[in-house]
Amino acid sequence: MSTSTDYEYKPQTGTGRIANFVDTRVGMSPIVKEFGRKIFPDHWSFMFGEVALYTFVILLLSGTFLALWFEPSMAALEYEGSYVPMQGVEMSAAYASTLDISFDIRGGLFLRQIHHWSALVFAAAVAVHMLRVFFTGAFRRPRELNWLVGVGLFLLTIVAGFSGYSLPDDVLSGNGLRIADAILKAIPLVGAYLSMFLFGGEFPGHDIIARLYIIHVLLIPAAILGLIVVHLFMVVVHKHTQFPGPGRTENNVVGFPVGPVYAAKAGGFFFIVFGIMALMAATTTINAIWNYGPYDPSPVQAGSQPDWYMGFTDGAVRLMPGTWPFNWEWTFWGMSIPMNVLLPMVPIMILFALMAAWPWIERWVTKDDREHHILDRPRNAPFRTAMGVAGVAFYTVMLVAASGDLIATHFNVSLNDVIYWLRAAYFIAPILGFIITRRICLALQRKDREIVLHGRETGRVQQLPHGEFIEVHEPLDEYKRYRLVSMPDYKVLPAQPNGKGKITGAEKVRERVSRFFFEDRVAPVTPAELEAAHHHHEAEAVTAGPQDRELVR
Repeated sequence: MSTSTDYEYKPQTGTGRIANFVDTRVGMSPIVKEFGRKIFPDHWSFMFGEVALYTFVILLLSGTFLALWFEPSMAALEYEGSYVPMQGVEMSAAYASTLDISFDIRGGLFLRQIHHWSALVFAAAVAVHMLRVFFTGAFRRPRELNWLVGVGLFLLTIVAGFSGYSLPDDVLSGNGLRIADAILKAIPLVGAYLSMFLFGGEFPGHDIIARLYIIHVLLIPAAILGLIVVHLFMVVVHKHTQFPGPGRTENNVVGFPVGPVYAAKAGGFFFIVFGIMALMAATTTINAIWNYGPYDPSPVQAGSQPDWYMGFTDGAVRLMPGTWPFNWEWTFWGMSIPMNVLLPMVPIMILFALMAAWPWIERWVTKDDREHHILDRPRNAPFRTAMGVAGVAFYTVMLVAASGDLIATHFNVSLNDVIYWLRAAYFIAPILGFIITRRICLALQRKDREIVLHGRETGRVQQLPHGEFIEVHEPLDEYKRYRLVSMPDYKVLPAQPNGKGKITGAEKVRERVSRFFFEDRVAPVTPAELEAAHHHHEAEAVTAGPQDRELVR
């Protein structure tokens, strides 16, 4: 007869007993153990993703409070709240409830402003995080799908912001909706039907606020939350990327485990972000709708300016000529198509399409299908970095154009002159940004190569016994040298025949694009060059004075 007994763990604390109860029934301890041991690298640029996550949490918390008091209705009423200048003014229920939140609900104005500031920072953090991923090549295999998730998050962020600041039904949001209505109606065949469906009739309709409310508080947050979960799941599955350095390879991650180090740092950083958002909300007024008044579609108004993440669409329309060099309102088969509204949207769609397809474009050009877990320094990928800067310049010109009238009035210059200069910059700025950035990257690569082979300049000149003067260089330590020599060696890849021995037209195009990518390049330092430079420094050390021998070695 067996006398062995099974041992059952009995926690001593109340928290431990609750955790043990849950674990023995759902078996979470292996998952927590595995995730707690997950290693994350430590670099300041990785914090932008955390800022996006934490501001989204703040948006959910503050948005829940606002949803309790906001009335998504366009029903007309006479304001009777505590804001005296608006008393007796006819307005929609949505605008009146927003005034009530701002002036009659305790803490309402603070929550409105923390919500708006967090939305702006959330959009900025998502954009900067995607730029970091792009410039460092973190979108390469196996993270192509995660890059598409990021593109989707950025687009959803734009829709969330637009639907959010359109809800108060004030003059500013009404002008934004008027522009959206014009863009919708410019779509051939279905534009008018889409506008009537969205607004519940002819603009401004009676249903737009209620429908935007459902989009803003239900559909978009659920979609963003789902994409964030997918994004974090892929980060865990693929492991986090890291910058090159000693001991860091494609097969490991050098950093800190989630528990307890990373979790403690992340928790502290969340409260820092929350505190900064609260400070901005408490000290800086934003979207003061009581200064604008309720929306009235009858008068023509100027001076409106959307939030920065939506400004590029407004600016693109403003840059489009009205009738030059001909009338842009085209007629086909009795159907009027306002190309001066529709045409500016085409480059924007191309920009986002290129952004989404870039991982596959780069893989097609380089024929590099390896897994990449080590990041590139932006200078070591000159073409990619230059393309990114060109895209940012293109986006920025359209964003600035959205404020063209305010620039003209504030600086007392001609509005036409501002638009003319911005139209020129629309085409020239991306090209100049590409050329200058590529030149800078190549120059930095050459400088890194010089530092690796000859060391850091100390500013000291040494006279040798036979009269020759040499500049004393300080050799790099192993860590800095590794960081400078660890770079991809992409070259122009000639067209290659297929299985039948024939070079296809697509392969010839790929060769030309590859030449455009990599014809102007700086080759990385080879081990032979590094060894030759090392022997040269040893020879200099023999002839140098005692005080400089350690520097030139």
